[in-house]
Amino acid sequence: MKTSEIRQKFLDYFVSKGHEAVDSSSLVPHGDPTLMFTNAGMVPFKHVFLGNESRPYVTATSSQKCVRAGGKHNDLENVGHTARHHTFFEMLGNFSFGDYFKHDAIRYAWEFLTVDLKLEPARLFVTVFEDDDEAYDIWTKEIGVPEDKIARIGAKDNFWSMGDTGPCGPCSEIFFDHGADVWGGPPGTPEEDGDRYVEIWNLVFMQYDRDEEGTLNPLPKPSVDTGMGLERVAAVMQGVHNNYDIDLFKSLIAKACDITGVRFGANAEQDVSLRVLADHLRSVSFLLADGVLPSNEGRGFVLRRILRRACRHGRLIGMQEAFIYKLVEALVSEMGAHYTELKDNQANIEQVIRIEEERFIKTLDKGLKLVEQAVADAGEGGTIPGQTLFTLYDTFGFPTDLTADILKGSDIHLDMAGFETCMEEQRTRARAAWGGSGESALPKAVFELREERGPTEFLGYSTLVAEGVISGLIKDGAAVEALNEGDEAWLICNQTPFYGESGGQVGDSGVITSEGSEFVVSDTKKLLSDLVVHVGKVSRGSIKSGGIAHLSVETDRRDAIRRNHTATHLMHSVLRDVLGDHVKQAGSLVNPERLRFDFNHFQPVSGEDVARIEAAVNAAVWSNDSVETKLMTQDEAVASGAMALFGEKYGDEVRVVSAGFSTELCGGTHVSRTGDIGPFRIVSETGIAAGVRRIEAVTGPAAYQSFVADIGTLNETAGSLKVRPFEAAEAVANLQAKLKETEKDLASLRARQATGLLDDLVKQAVDVNGVNLLAAEVSGVKDMRDFMDKAKGKLKSGVLVFGMKNGAKVQLVAGVTADLTGQFHAGNIVREVAMICGGKGGGKPDMAMAGGTEPDKLQDALASVSGLLKE
Repeated sequence: MKTSEIRQKFLDYFVSKGHEAVDSSSLVPHGDPTLMFTNAGMVPFKHVFLGNESRPYVTATSSQKCVRAGGKHNDLENVGHTARHHTFFEMLGNFSFGDYFKHDAIRYAWEFLTVDLKLEPARLFVTVFEDDDEAYDIWTKEIGVPEDKIARIGAKDNFWSMGDTGPCGPCSEIFFDHGADVWGGPPGTPEEDGDRYVEIWNLVFMQYDRDEEGTLNPLPKPSVDTGMGLERVAAVMQGVHNNYDIDLFKSLIAKACDITGVRFGANAEQDVSLRVLADHLRSVSFLLADGVLPSNEGRGFVLRRILRRACRHGRLIGMQEAFIYKLVEALVSEMGAHYTELKDNQANIEQVIRIEEERFIKTLDKGLKLVEQAVADAGEGGTIPGQTLFTLYDTFGFPTDLTADILKGSDIHLDMAGFETCMEEQRTRARAAWGGSGESALPKAVFELREERGPTEFLGYSTLVAEGVISGLIKDGAAVEALNEGDEAWLICNQTPFYGESGGQVGDSGVITSEGSEFVVSDTKKLLSDLVVHVGKVSRGSIKSGGIAHLSVETDRRDAIRRNHTATHLMHSVLRDVLGDHVKQAGSLVNPERLRFDFNHFQPVSGEDVARIEAAVNAAVWSNDSVETKLMTQDEAVASGAMALFGEKYGDEVRVVSAGFSTELCGGTHVSRTGDIGPFRIVSETGIAAGVRRIEAVTGPAAYQSFVADIGTLNETAGSLKVRPFEAAEAVANLQAKLKETEKDLASLRARQATGLLDDLVKQAVDVNGVNLLAAEVSGVKDMRDFMDKAKGKLKSGVLVFGMKNGAKVQLVAGVTADLTGQFHAGNIVREVAMICGGKGGGKPDMAMAGGTEPDKLQDALASVSGLLKE
């Protein structure tokens, strides 16, 4: 079975069990500052498990792309040398957010492995947490796993937690036994590190909330988080012991062999390099597809070092020129059908990899010579100094882990402490640099233009109109000398009043004219820290590079942005006063419509505090203080008490903006006086991540309109209730109380109706060879299990099967009364019935559930039960 087929089979299985199929999230965990990359299947659902986010579904399944190549979760060094380490992998998972728990999670896992994948039960080994008697009993008594195939393991391996406090719980792992011809023992034995028993699935049961004192408090809604490595399962299904021998990797390695001329299996060291290439190709390509670009910091640095490590392994097998980019096509062929972002970004991925390869190749030989010289200078058992490591990194692009990889197996040591000292000194003296993770790949023309013609001078602090020289035009990623009417392009001038998007403030729009021609600017970007790019379209005539341009910013839009930006500064200061000094900005967006401000805070802001914040900002507006800007050194700014805003890059000279009681470092644009902001109103306060809150607010005309709209709504509501506006709240409360009472009466009526329905259904039971059989279609049943329990109580003795149509799906439940479970098995019955409806299912002897996708065949399915009993 191919890897892609296993992935789809897994997703289809859990969809058939009512799970929502959720697409893989980005490898960049947006909204989670605690992670560099998405490194597990549960990461996209983290805030759902924490209770900070809700979804329109309570069960989900996904195949999540993951990267572990930096920080705590770093598998980089082992890649290529072991059978199961990867920097990129796929995690198959099924999740329950307070819905089902251990019984169903275990049953689903066992059924999928033994029925859908047809793995031999005798070759599966199970572990549970040492104190989890419930899971142990489910495995042994209900699933039927022999006691010699299950082990109780301690908290180190079988108790999961999200952190020192918060959701946690025991785990249950499933291992596959490769057989006695492979060395190793089952988990919990001295030989457990061998390759005979391979963990393929981990079921995490979140049933506790650990408080700050370490006490485990039961969660009101226990949840399930599972993870099964797709590559590991593929190896099991394809009968191989090494993940790199599965079809997906074999295809990538074959392509690498075709390009390099190396034969896999001919040389052990070359085999390691080919595996590294296949693995690193996946990481690099998927990271690029998700918007990460090579850089010297953060995620971009991890991407760059993975790619350069792959380049070095290419050199080890004899490649002297760029070639890794040629492997992307094979990867897209293997994985692009499911992960369409690969196919959509293929050309860009290939281009970035090629450019990075070519740059690194130019310096690789020099770097390798420096490493050889450093080794010679250090001598046997010696140490390479931190300054040398820094030179390798800074000048030749050698990450320290690449240097370590080159020296693997030698007795040479690395002075990492000295290296870190050099790095810190560099950060201190570094000038402002673009450090974004990269929303899109920059065309090569941008770098060339910046190098040839210098930066853009920003004039927009003091004027919205200016003259400039068109220094460059970029269309479809390439530099051009002229643009014609209708062309969409980037226009760059030597100076501009247009503000380029940065620091949370959106870019300006407006018009640029040149010699009778017109370029309408829809957006403005700031790239490479000091290059302003006008994004737009030629609406009239022809724009030529080198021409004189008249630049005019859209005034009303800029004024709205300025109001919202200055209001953001005021609100930031007020938040610290009202909520505490722990409040720090975690993100912002300032556009003409509203301001959005994310900040660290560990509980919702009360309505009373929201009102206090809003009142304090408005008081600052009414004071009409002058907004002043000063240029000073960063040290002077920090000494003055100025706060640095999230996302800004600061050089040796910084802008300090003072507005009333607020003083912050900021490169954005602001009003002249606080009174220019106009009315300020908070429109929402929400949680967006663990410990991160978001406030959205409006100012000026937008704030006034929000007041008008709310007053209109209040008057309309009061009119509908036939009360005066100030009486509307009390009237709504009275109406809600009456509605609650009516709902109670309705629930009682439904219960009586259900009892009557059961009485009528029981009368429909027929005798089949001396056994009562009740097989019927029902509708409007909220809980099929509960309905079955009550029906069994009414019938006293017999076999029961109920089916209910739900749109394009069918729900089925089968039950067998206690006196007949030795003769009939509900799980077997419902499985046969479900097959007729295009579904599958199973369960216990006394009760079992199933689903189907062909509701028009429900009556045929129910009619078949009589024949099953006769058989």
